[in-house]
Amino acid sequence: MLAAIGFSAAALSATLCLHWLISRRDVFLVSWAGGLATLVGGVVLFGALGTSYQATVQYMSFVLIICGFGQIYAGAMQYRSEAANWPRVLIVTATGVMSSGVAYALGYSGIGTVLGNFAITSLLALTAYEFWAGRAEAPVPMAANAFLYALNAFSFSLCGLVLLFEGKLVLNALPENWAEDLNAITLIIGITGIGALSLAMNQSRIARRHRVDAITDPLTGLLNRRALMEQFHTKSVQPGAAVMIFDLDHFKSINDLFGHAAGDLVLRQFARIVTANIGHDDIAARMGGEEFCVVLRNSSAKTAFEIAERIRTELEAETFKDPKGVVFATTSAGFAVSVGQPQALGSLLTRADAALYEAKRLGRNQVRSVGLQIVAQQEMVAGSGPSKGRTIATRDAS
Repeated sequence: MLAAIGFSAAALSATLCLHWLISRRDVFLVSWAGGLATLVGGVVLFGALGTSYQATVQYMSFVLIICGFGQIYAGAMQYRSEAANWPRVLIVTATGVMSSGVAYALGYSGIGTVLGNFAITSLLALTAYEFWAGRAEAPVPMAANAFLYALNAFSFSLCGLVLLFEGKLVLNALPENWAEDLNAITLIIGITGIGALSLAMNQSRIARRHRVDAITDPLTGLLNRRALMEQFHTKSVQPGAAVMIFDLDHFKSINDLFGHAAGDLVLRQFARIVTANIGHDDIAARMGGEEFCVVLRNSSAKTAFEIAERIRTELEAETFKDPKGVVFATTSAGFAVSVGQPQALGSLLTRADAALYEAKRLGRNQVRSVGLQIVAQQEMVAGSGPSKGRTIATRDAS
């Protein structure tokens, strides 16, 4: 059984290393692989005892096994939240190693074995909690992994409890009882199942990550044009929704005068302004270049104008410092509201684009709509950068 445990752990460690070489971004694979390799060392030492029992060798095997499970616990943290709480890992691991070591040093190898088993139980239970807490990402495999870790934690706790019940404070040989046999079987099943589930979860996460990369604009973090169109490929925009198009004014001149780094800074900041001013159910996308689109799920013309105007004024108030000088940026916007029957996104985009063209024709840095034309007309003050806006509402003859 020890040979089977060691072989399973070594094979899984090598597999995780290969997966990490393919995707260097996933640091938790290194923690898991390192933890399993350390476990193999502990199992080898434990098996080396054979019939000639040596308390020191047994303690060293416990040190390696405890440290190995500590690394696996850290890897579970990294998998769930991309960062391990190393102080907590070190405290739990060191507490187990030191408490068990004190007992062995005093000659109570039985107590040391009990404490070693309880230390491993704690680390496995904490690892199980990490997977259970993160089950929202992948409910079935994460919950199954949590169960397997909890099952192994329970088997190690039984090993310690049986020794306590038998009153074996000092050992003259490796413990042999039903709990040890159950623990060995549980470990073989656990390592195999955990390995398969961990690899499956990692592949699933990579696939989701590729999907997100395919629909996300890498510069701003917003959806890209393709993603926006896909969302409305088979469905229409319901009545009471608004579609807004923003275009940064004279953006090419920013790139020409200050460089593309300054232009990228303006685009990122504008995306943050847009995101901060819309709801969680609304959609924001970068259509390409300096053009952005926002779909408000539930909005009247008045609300759409207020949001567009707030975005416009917040960008106008921003200043971007660059080695070549201070960068000012403004935006023009056009929007259309879906009324009556559901409408295709393309139809609303065409209407919003026409309103945007009108905003640019009338001097830029303003918001216009179709039907009821709402204009934020700007008065420029010489030498002072963009001025404060004066909002004017006019109705089309149509």
